[in-house]
Amino acid sequence: MTQEVETRIRSSVDAMFEREIAFLSELTAHPSTRGNEQQAQDFMAREMAGRGLSVDRWQIDLDEIRGQPGFSPVVGDYQDAVNVVGTHASRSRKGRSLILNGHIDVVPEGPHDMWDSPPYAPRVDDGWLYGRGAGDMKAGLAANLFALDALREIGLVPGADVHVQSVVEEECTGNGALACLQRGYRADAALIPEPFSETLVTAQVGVIWFQVHLKGVPAHVAYAGSGANAIEAAIPLIEALHAMEERWNAPELRHGDYHHVHHPLNLNIGRIEGGDWTSSVPAWCVFDVRMGVFPGQDLAEACREIEEVLRAAAHNSVFLRNNQPEVVYNGFMAEGYALSQDRSLQARDAVGALGGAHERVTGHALDTAAITATTDARFFGLYADTPAMVYGPRAEGIHGFNERVELESLRRVTQTTALFIAEWCGLEDA
Repeated sequence: MTQEVETRIRSSVDAMFEREIAFLSELTAHPSTRGNEQQAQDFMAREMAGRGLSVDRWQIDLDEIRGQPGFSPVVGDYQDAVNVVGTHASRSRKGRSLILNGHIDVVPEGPHDMWDSPPYAPRVDDGWLYGRGAGDMKAGLAANLFALDALREIGLVPGADVHVQSVVEEECTGNGALACLQRGYRADAALIPEPFSETLVTAQVGVIWFQVHLKGVPAHVAYAGSGANAIEAAIPLIEALHAMEERWNAPELRHGDYHHVHHPLNLNIGRIEGGDWTSSVPAWCVFDVRMGVFPGQDLAEACREIEEVLRAAAHNSVFLRNNQPEVVYNGFMAEGYALSQDRSLQARDAVGALGGAHERVTGHALDTAAITATTDARFFGLYADTPAMVYGPRAEGIHGFNERVELESLRRVTQTTALFIAEWCGLEDA
């Protein structure tokens, strides 16, 4: 790629950036929490088709993916789980193919009165765009499409096949990305613009979601001693899980990419409910847990230890000793993934091309980081022999209140993505 072409590409991103902001605002206005993604996916499908991409829109069939590596267990059906993929088919195929992946689902916004402005009424203020999902990760979806737009605007398209994926379920299972693999989408590399401040993710933890179901004995509160309080019984079990969390974080057990991270594996009690009446001893309780695991850590063994920890803690309760807690796995059963361990020439070249594009746009070398969250990168890296690079804009408040994405960072990421596509895929006339 010549300097003249590079300059034209970057200028094209600049010229279209107001349109990109408008696109991101419209996409963010769709409240695409899990089960409610269809309108946002309709929007993505229309936008892809309007750009001349070949659009594949399908409902995920659990029976087709259940036996695939990386599948995470779910409760309920998938009648409302829809993926959208837009494909640019190269005429020359002289370059290397690419998947541009992003997820359309967002996490619940919480109480609206704790936001400074409505979460689905996107606004721009002082260089930031606010709204639920603006950063995580609809800005990335915008960068993927507008990087291709910038090329097309100057009469160029990738010289290799490019699949632009808008998937569901990233925030709870990853089964949307898995369904893309099952459907046959493959490429020489994958780029996922998750909002990690223009830093390349070299490792990510795995995640296990599970529920703990407890039973009690109901009684009128006046005779509480004759009952067994299922909610209070959860407290020592939660304490035991946190003790396990500390053991798993011991320095001698840490994965190499996390040797410098003080507490890389985090356990979270994300939800608890139980009981039926304020003046009745609660007869039931369910709490939901998220636990991190290291890349390479065996998930089956981790689950066995979780269950053993709960059994041992229950043994200390006179009631639970004979009424053992039930563990239900519902959601993430996700392995960790370390791009840093991919020694292939393909991975080296992909990282080099992205790093070079980043440096030309920003003026400094590409930083790297091991993150304590998971992304859909694992599906490509672990199950498709495809180096998966996570690199996206700066965002704040993701999964919290007043989520926002920095627009100048989004501009830089869009430019970097466009230059990376040009380098990795090569170019041909539109």
